[in-house]
Parts: sequence; structure tokens; C-alpha cells
Amino acid sequence: MTGEARDGEVRLADDPAAMAGDAHVVFIGRIRSAWTSRDTCPKNMKAARAAERPARVEIDPSYRAGLDGLGRCSHVVVLTWLDRAPRNLIVQKPHHAPEPIGVFGIRSPARPNPVGLHVARLVSLD
Repeated sequence: MTGEARDGEVRLADDPAAMAGDAHVVFIGRIRSAWTSRDTCPKNMKAARAAERPARVEIDPSYRAGLDGLGRCSHVVVLTWLDRAPRNLIVQKPHHAPEPIGVFGIRSPARPNPVGLHVARLVSLD
């Protein structure tokens, strides 16, 4: 992460992004979204819905057979790797909070393992 820390923020001594992994994760696709920077991302679901800019989940060809039967679902659960999020913050000072907060107590993507959990409405399959 670049830049100065905000008052109350605490960074880890070792950046998890530079550490050897202890699990093997295979990415099976990509998310295509109109939001390409942290500054332009909506801060909550109300703002995201109001923007009317849906994202697209693209599954790699070798995993597409796993989509069979998904069309009968109204929603899907998607796990994402937030690859642009800093991984070395352990305490943050959000603009809206009066005091610093540990990263596991807030919704920030900045965390040692930046995994996102999303429940998304299924609009179409192709």
C-alpha cells in the first residue's frame, strides 16, 4: 500500500502479499465491472443499485459445465479475490468512524486475505 497511514491505522510488520501461501486456490473466471478503482466504487448496496451498472461474471471455458442447472436459480453466491486491495492493514480509521477499527470488524476490502463474498441476482446466462 502506498501513501501515508491515516491517524489510528496500524500496518502489519510483514505484508501477507509477500508471504508464501498455505492454500492452493484456482481462479475459475473473472469479474468485469464498470468500477475499476476504489474511488469510483459504491460504498454500499443502495448506491450500487442506484447506479444501475451491473457486473458480469465470466467463467473460463473449462469450468462452464459447472453452470449446468444454474438457470433455475434467482441468485448466486460469488467468492472473489480483491486483487487491488492492500493486504498489510490490520487496523483502519474509516472516514465515518470516530475511532480506529480492526479490519475484521468492518467491510473494507483491505485485509490480510482480501476475499469478497457477494450474493448476486442472476440476470442471464449465455
